[in-house]
Amino acid sequence: MVRESVWVGMRGRAYLGSSAPWRGVVYLVGGVLLGVLVLVGGVLGLTLGLALTLVLVGLPLLPLLALTGIPIAALERHRLRIVDPAPRAPTPHRTPEAPGIPAWFKLRVKEQATWRELAYAVLLALVLWPLDLLMLACTLGAPALLIGAPAQLALDGGEIRAAKLWMISDYPHAFAMALLGLVLLAPLLYPLGAYASARAALARLLLAPREAELATQLDEVTRSRARLVDAFEAERRRIERDLHDGAQQRLVALTMTLGLARLDAAPGSPLASQLATAHDEAGNVLTELRELIRGIHPQVLADYGLAAAIEDAADRSTIPVDTDLDLPRLPEPVESAGYFATREALTNIARHSNAHRAHIRARHERREVLRIDVRDEGDGGADPTRGTGLTGLADRIAVLDGTLTVTSPPGGPTVLSVEIPCRAQYPQALAD
Repeated sequence: MVRESVWVGMRGRAYLGSSAPWRGVVYLVGGVLLGVLVLVGGVLGLTLGLALTLVLVGLPLLPLLALTGIPIAALERHRLRIVDPAPRAPTPHRTPEAPGIPAWFKLRVKEQATWRELAYAVLLALVLWPLDLLMLACTLGAPALLIGAPAQLALDGGEIRAAKLWMISDYPHAFAMALLGLVLLAPLLYPLGAYASARAALARLLLAPREAELATQLDEVTRSRARLVDAFEAERRRIERDLHDGAQQRLVALTMTLGLARLDAAPGSPLASQLATAHDEAGNVLTELRELIRGIHPQVLADYGLAAAIEDAADRSTIPVDTDLDLPRLPEPVESAGYFATREALTNIARHSNAHRAHIRARHERREVLRIDVRDEGDGGADPTRGTGLTGLADRIAVLDGTLTVTSPPGGPTVLSVEIPCRAQYPQALAD
């Protein structure tokens, strides 16, 4: 049976007979113990760090104290399951891009969650655990003293003052006090449960805020999309390599074999005619395969960069293309996305625009944003959602935090613009 939260249990009739009130007690007792440890450990660590600073040994210790909120917050998020078993409080911290302690430390120092957790640790040490102790004393202390009256009378053997209020000298009155303690305990468990629930809600708000959960999920979605794009690009390269080194080489060998066979066949014979047809057909297949390989991932893009690849695509376009390119070498995913967006734009211009000329302008603006504009003077009215192939490219560019926009009023001109934030890998431009 799945346990319900203490707050939900309080609204049911079986609250006193369930584990909910005692889970609230365990949660508050744990808060008192943890708060005392944090207070003592924090004072000792701060004192030791300040003392050792005089001999420079304590200088690294003081920055480490700022990170002590991280394990405390992790333990507090885990303790929340005592009061509210579901859902589990997520961590607001991101995963470092690179392995190792330096990358982890650098990321944690920059995160707001780290300083929020440190503030919570200070709040726990100075304010929260005394409040927890006070609530336990008010709701459990007095009933516990009354319930323990018979045991106290047996130990003392004479008169006792139950709960520091009433003098008791016999067991009937002692057991009456114990019964009164049980009667008082039942209603006092309700404010205790309410306080434990509020205390847990405050911890969840500070240590696992909803916006942090959404940011963590969004960050993970972005990372997963980036991993998918990287995997897709790696698979594209593998296919290109296999076709280039496998099928293309076999076709070259077949073409050469057919060419040699034509030389051995008698001129004008039916065999010579068939060999000539087969030789030409093999040459056409080889040409198409080379175009296919170039379309999967052109070698010029990997060797010479985006500017050279755009120039090559413009030279092979079926309509004239003017280029104005000034680009350095950029990160490989950026160059690949920019190239395929440009090539798709040229394909759409040739098929749908009725334009007689296209213009491509590409710049690395302010050394931080790649911008490519592909313009044509065609009919206009282009809709990127109607099967032009730009939707997938837009998603791919979005993974790189970029944007792809199409402006195409009726009558033209149509302008496709790509913007991708990036930094240059090499300063020199490879095309003018």
